[in-house]
Parts: sequence; structure tokens; C-alpha cells
Amino acid sequence: MRDNTANTGMGCHCTPTGLAIIGRSPTSASRRCLGPSTTIPLPSTRIDPYSSVVIVVPAPSSNPAIESQTLAPIKALIIDRQPLFLAALASLLEAPPICADVVTASRSDVGLEMARSSPVHVVLCELHAHPLSGIDVVRRLHEEGVEVPVMLLGDDGDEGQLVAALGMNVAAAFSKNSVLGEFLVGVRTVLSGHRAIGAGLLVELLEKPLPSRGTDSRQNAGQLSPTELAILAMIGQAHSIPAIAASRGISHKTVRNHLAKIYRKLELHGRTEAMLWAARMGLTES
Repeated sequence: MRDNTANTGMGCHCTPTGLAIIGRSPTSASRRCLGPSTTIPLPSTRIDPYSSVVIVVPAPSSNPAIESQTLAPIKALIIDRQPLFLAALASLLEAPPICADVVTASRSDVGLEMARSSPVHVVLCELHAHPLSGIDVVRRLHEEGVEVPVMLLGDDGDEGQLVAALGMNVAAAFSKNSVLGEFLVGVRTVLSGHRAIGAGLLVELLEKPLPSRGTDSRQNAGQLSPTELAILAMIGQAHSIPAIAASRGISHKTVRNHLAKIYRKLELHGRTEAMLWAARMGLTES
């Protein structure tokens, strides 16, 4: 990893995956390190806290786990298959203003075990992690009650899958090609207990055609069984898989099987589209 722009004051971390996190090189003299606190020292950084390329979704309440460790160093876990990407991202997070203690894993099953055994403040996981995908890592941590925010990172062309993942318990979704300012604002937002979405992903979400209340949509709804309609309505009301399973007296696996059938019949790509579909069809009004 080289800095080819030292004379211009800009830093560039490049990897074979296409990572190009570009921005003004941080210096320890001009930046303070963040602590895992809901009060982030925004004035001490050169990064614009109101970045136009990050959408912040405020949490309903602050994160007590973060509040209780305001003086402790930030601990971050990175999961990615590419060694150079791991090194570049670790270097970025270890430097000011984040100054995190970073651990890495090239396999998602190993990273999942690390998150279980040693508490961390944030997990950054690639969407196409192996052997478990980034979405599976999010699902496993949530089902096991491991309360740690997970930021999903995707490559070019992964926008649709990242958008679909936003309906899960994902703390943030960004492209690996995000510029430095966008990415750091996203990390700081997540450490504050909120959610962050790259603006490019929001555009992808808004530009997707939503199903109408027309005849075709109602005919598609007719393909669903009463159980599938009921589960789709609960998805539209933002119920989790464990909540749906408990409500209907079935297993988590059975709920997922029903969801897979719903997605296939309605030609949907994930929970976010299912939530939008249910809302358009009026299934969330009861």
C-alpha cells in the first residue's frame, strides 16, 4: 500500500478489489481520536459532519452499551477475503480520528467466533464474505443476541443486494469505493448508535419501481397462501424473524422458508422490497 500523493496532502489506499478510499491524510497533531461515545467531537476533525453523501437514520434511543464505555478505546473487527483490503481498512481505522484497536479475519466463520468471544464496538464485513455471507453474519449475531453494529461493504454492482440488506439489522451499508469523508462519517454515525447509508444506495432504493395497487400486483398476491400473506404483513410491520416465529408457533427456519417462497412468487430481492410491497398492497394497515 503506497501513498502516491504525499505532496498534495491527499491519501489513497488502493487494493486489487478496487478500493479507493481517498481524502486528506490525517495527522495525529491535527486530529483527536474518537471514543465509543454518543458524543463525538465533530469540531476536532476536518471531515464535514454534514456530508452530503451519507444518509443518517437516527436511532430511537441512544446505545447504552456505547454510553457505558465512553473512555475505552474503540474496538473494531474487519471481515474480508482480500488481505490487502484488510490491511488498508485496518490502517484507516487505526489512524486518527477513529484510533481503533482493530482485529481482522479473512473467514467469516472465524470472524463470527471472534465477535462472540471478544466484545467489539463495530464489525465491518464484506457482503460476499466466505463461508458465511455478510448478511448471514448479521443474521447470526442478531439471533444469538450479540449486540454489535455491523457495517456491510460491497463492490461495484452490489448496490441491489446492499439495498435489500437494509431491511435487516444492518447498521450501515457502503461501497468499498466510498471516499474517505463518506466512509468516516458512516463509521462515526454507527459508533453513535445510529444507522448510515451511502447516498448511492439511497438512489438505488428510490429508483427501484415499486409495485402498484393495480391488477397485476393483486394477481401476484393471489399466488400467496394465507400463511404467506400473514407473514408478509408482519414483515411489512417490521417484525423480526424470531418475533414472527414466536407469534405463529413455528421455527426460524420455517419462517425463512416461507420468506423464500414469498420472494420467489413476487419476484422480490429481499426484505426491504417485501416491506415496500406490503405497504403498497395495504397489508400493513391492520
